[in-house]
Amino acid sequence: MTKETLKREILDKRSYLCVGLDTDITKIPVHLLKYDDPVFEFNKQIIDATQDLCVAYKPNVAFYEAYGARGWESLEKTLAYIPDNIFTIADAKRGDIGNTSRLYARAFFEQMDFDAVTVAPYMGCDSVSPFLEFQGKWVILLALTSNDGSADFQHLPMADSKGKLYEQVLEVSQQWGSNEQLMYVAGATQSSHFENIRKIVPDHFLLVPGVGAQGGSLEEVSRFGMNKDCGLLVNSTRGIIYSGTGTGFASEARKSAQEISYQMDNYLEKFL
Repeated sequence: MTKETLKREILDKRSYLCVGLDTDITKIPVHLLKYDDPVFEFNKQIIDATQDLCVAYKPNVAFYEAYGARGWESLEKTLAYIPDNIFTIADAKRGDIGNTSRLYARAFFEQMDFDAVTVAPYMGCDSVSPFLEFQGKWVILLALTSNDGSADFQHLPMADSKGKLYEQVLEVSQQWGSNEQLMYVAGATQSSHFENIRKIVPDHFLLVPGVGAQGGSLEEVSRFGMNKDCGLLVNSTRGIIYSGTGTGFASEARKSAQEISYQMDNYLEKFL
């Protein structure tokens, strides 16, 4: 999916919502366990209920690979079920030396045909560049994450007054790919840094986890993170997919997604 297509979807739907499909079989409604593939059935009903309200889905690969071949099958079926006009993100956080990264890229871009994959930048350019070789695909590079441990490394000052480590990631990585193929993860709990992030990467899309259960503010993210193209994919997972626990779980998920998308419509009107 191109940047222009993604922007058009956002403006058409008046939403920049990404729904996380981190499906834990121990948390899904018990009535789904009678299905041959309960995880896929849960995802299918969530997608049916929310596809007109979001512009992206983001399965975290760990929730699938933990179950081996059966989990991968659920993931592949889920991806195939997502409508073509919706951006798909493999939240895999890969990153290794060239040949290995190239195989990771083939797995997610050729075998499963995701639009994007999350990648860790710690090993540098040669661990990221193989993902950027696939036309029409996106790398979403971890920059400033929403977890508490982000303070351990990401905020460390660099030598010679070159700012913090996450700022170096943003600065240097722009040499690897364009804003037509490279996005960044910026956690919603780090919204106080969004103005600074936008000074460094004014034109890139940001994938923003941490709104909802983790306490991030959608209003602050939108105010300080939005650019002329919107430039945001704001993810919500637990706050949507686990809104309900019974047979009406998908309807409850829709209500939660509607609440967020309604706010997003207002912020698009206000800040874009």
